[in-house]
Amino acid sequence: MMTNPGNRLTQGQFSFLPDLTDEQILAQVKYALKNSWAVNVEYTDDPHPRNTYWEMFGIPMFDLKDPAGILMEINECRKTFSNHYVRVTAYSSVRGTESPAMSFIVNRPKNEPGFGLERQEIDGRRVRYTVRSYATEKPEGERY
Repeated sequence: MMTNPGNRLTQGQFSFLPDLTDEQILAQVKYALKNSWAVNVEYTDDPHPRNTYWEMFGIPMFDLKDPAGILMEINECRKTFSNHYVRVTAYSSVRGTESPAMSFIVNRPKNEPGFGLERQEIDGRRVRYTVRSYATEKPEGERY
């Protein structure tokens, strides 16, 4: 049985593990660069699972081959948006398009309010469920 103590957001790789250290993040960035993947840093204050388009921090680093430069960009985003979720996404162009090959969270707000499951009974015996982020109860900019 899998458990999620603390109601942590579990999106991307490594989400059930403790937060990655800078050395571990650097190792993942090196792996992405070794595979010729482009790395991007993104942030959000609305972590709904269907919110796949987070805000980009800077531009995607298509030609950057130095892992230390990417870690510097990650740390700058963490500093600027310390109370947001920050993730690193690596894109592969093997299929002729930029497809996500790896994605993991590198920063979380101190308090993660989690999600609520709303049940709605519709015609007949059908039931519809909706996932709602508790963070969106407050307006953008005041969520964390």
